[in-house]
Parts: sequence; structure tokens; C-alpha cells
Amino acid sequence: MTLRRIVSPCSWLIAAAAALACSPAAAQGAASSPAATKPAAAASAPAKPGTKNEKQAADAPDTLILSDTLNYDDVKKQSTFTGKVVMTRGLMTLRADKLVMYEDPEGFQYGTATVAPGSLVFVRQENPEKFEVVEAKGLRAEYNGKTDEFEMIGDAVVTKFVCGKPFDTISGDRVKYNQSTNTYQAFSKSGATGNNGRVRSVASPGAKAEAAAAECRQKSAKG
Repeated sequence: MTLRRIVSPCSWLIAAAAALACSPAAAQGAASSPAATKPAAAASAPAKPGTKNEKQAADAPDTLILSDTLNYDDVKKQSTFTGKVVMTRGLMTLRADKLVMYEDPEGFQYGTATVAPGSLVFVRQENPEKFEVVEAKGLRAEYNGKTDEFEMIGDAVVTKFVCGKPFDTISGDRVKYNQSTNTYQAFSKSGATGNNGRVRSVASPGAKAEAAAAECRQKSAKG
């Protein structure tokens, strides 16, 4: 069985479960499914009027999650999606085997995505205005709602594409990507030597990326 959840704006990937309460119809659908023990929205306290969190929630795009199962732990205030998990939020897509999410007392949301041995978590973020796509892969992905950061952990690789062509690639044991500031941080394995386990960065000249974007822009204008 596949669970399909459409969530109204309630912040990033924790919203996939925690924000089910934003829509009574969605919450009722989750409760009626044998795979869901309780709507994860019960863990989410509504933002106070006029707060920064409330504005962020109102501006956030809808979130959709597909999975085989959804389980909610009321004690831990934690929601767990398992089985071919696909989450989309605006122009961002995440694919994993398991997605665990929770919300802190301040209302900031956090998530951890993992996969079975031999697979990698996949995250894709599009920026149509610049004809850019950022793709990230790793053994595990963590999201910090307070800092708006992705962290790919284990065999981490983050690549930026412009007009479908790869331009910048960063790899390491861990790579962080901040969605708000569009900045990266990469870390090597402790005690790594040579090229094994160390951070590796391949960057193309900015002029090439601009030329590729201009080419796409011209093609788009011609239709």
C-alpha cells in the first residue's frame, strides 16, 4: 500500500508529517489508513499570531510524501515514513527508504533520511530562474529547520548543473548545503590521507556557467 499525503504550508520536511493537521481532510485520511497510528500533526503546536514561525509557515510551499507506511510515536512526538519514500516540497525532491521527522518546542523541524545498504539518499533542488539544478547524494541526509541546512553524510556528493550540464561538484565524508544562503561546507573523514576520504572540489569558471545559462535562456525565449 502507498500512502499519499498532501500537506498545506507548515515548513520543510518535518511538515510532511507534522503539518497534516493543517488540513482536516488530510488528517482524517491519515487516521483512516492502517499504516498510520496517529496523524503526526498532533505533535505540532500552532504558531502564535504574528510570529516569524507563522509567517514562514504561511509562505512555505505544499509538501507531498509518498511511502508504504507511516507511523507516529506520541511519546517521542516523532513520525516515521518507510518504503520507497518520495517527498516533494516546491521545487525540491527527496528520495529515501526511510524518513524520520520531529519538531522541537520552538516549532523548528528536523528530519533524517536513510537508505538500505548499497543505496544512496537523493535530494534535488531546482532553480528555474538561473537554469540551475543542485543534486545531492549520500548514505544519510539530515535537515535542520532552524538553520535551513541539508547535510549529506557518508559518501556525500553535491553537484550543480546549469542548463543540464555539470559545473561544480563537491564530495567528502560530509557536505552541508544551506538553502537560504546557497553556500556549501565539506568535511573529510577523520584521519583521512591522500585522496581517500578527503574533500574533493571541482569548479568550472563562472563565465562558462553564465554562458550555459544564456544559451538556455535563448532557447527558452524561442520556445
